[in-house]
Amino acid sequence: MAVITLHKERLQYNFERLDYFFNAKGIQWSVVTKMLCGNELFLKEILKLNPQQVCDSRVSNLKVIKKINPNIETIYIKPTPKRSVASVVKYADISMNTDINTIKLLSHEAQKQNKIHKIIIMIELGELREGVMREDVVSFYNEVFQLNNIEVVGIGTNLSCLYGVLPSTDKLIQLTLYKQLIEAKFNRKIPFVSGGSSVTIPLIFQHKLPAGINHFRVGETLYQGTDVYNDTPSKLLKQNVFTLKAEIIELIEKPKVPEGDFGSNVEGKTFSFDEKEIGRTSFRAILDLGILDVDQSNIFPKDKNIEFFGASSDMIIVDLQTNKKKYKVGDYLEFSLNYMGALRAMNSSYIEKVVQ
Repeated sequence: MAVITLHKERLQYNFERLDYFFNAKGIQWSVVTKMLCGNELFLKEILKLNPQQVCDSRVSNLKVIKKINPNIETIYIKPTPKRSVASVVKYADISMNTDINTIKLLSHEAQKQNKIHKIIIMIELGELREGVMREDVVSFYNEVFQLNNIEVVGIGTNLSCLYGVLPSTDKLIQLTLYKQLIEAKFNRKIPFVSGGSSVTIPLIFQHKLPAGINHFRVGETLYQGTDVYNDTPSKLLKQNVFTLKAEIIELIEKPKVPEGDFGSNVEGKTFSFDEKEIGRTSFRAILDLGILDVDQSNIFPKDKNIEFFGASSDMIIVDLQTNKKKYKVGDYLEFSLNYMGALRAMNSSYIEKVVQ
């Protein structure tokens, strides 16, 4: 069985560095837990770090979080599905929203549950994912302010996740100006300007973050130790908070080139081979891991001599060449993972989760 391991000392190191950094700048930050896919073992490790807030895009994950710590403040970070309104009010203290009719349903449900439900209204700043159009912001807030049991606690935006539109000083200044406009027009205080995510962190080091941005939502940089803006490892943080290992279930010296007529494989791919490889052999290892669990483009062998041959639904085949390290059936091969690799692996029920 394949195993994904959370290295808690690396996680704690990254958390403490980020927490110190944000506190020094007067910024509140929320840990994004969606990559953990509701795994209770790993969520407990996050909550041991005592974050101020955690946020997730799945209500079922928030339910697990509230089970572990009912007092932690939780944020639901995508527009609320209408069929999930009752659960969002129950398990999310704050939700991010863009649809007035959905917010009306949240208001009605909050009254039923005798709660004040807090919301952050997301504004479209060019990424074209979730967000109220800028010309509609004032009228939107006006309508929301009329609703019972709804407290508007923030204005926010999302950048980089869909088309890779990077945050900029100009875009984030726009967000702070909308906050000032809403406060002045309606005589209401908007505590959070949630314009920050992992990709925005480098703007702070470059002294390009507008002073009004006071709330960040951070996942990838915490777990991967990455500078997301520049797509490079951060020199200030530890990488490989998560590692993956997969068991070798077959290891045989075989030809490098398949025999027979070629069609498409299970992914619909077709292959061609270099004629120079005909007659050559190498040691091929089959791993107890497949496309169902990970995409091989998102995992990276620690042994740099290993190359991928290909994958099927539940097996990955790697080239060990001459097998200098004398791997054998039953041995594990270890991999590092990027964010999408860790996300896919965490979502697989066929991969064991371990804390080390």
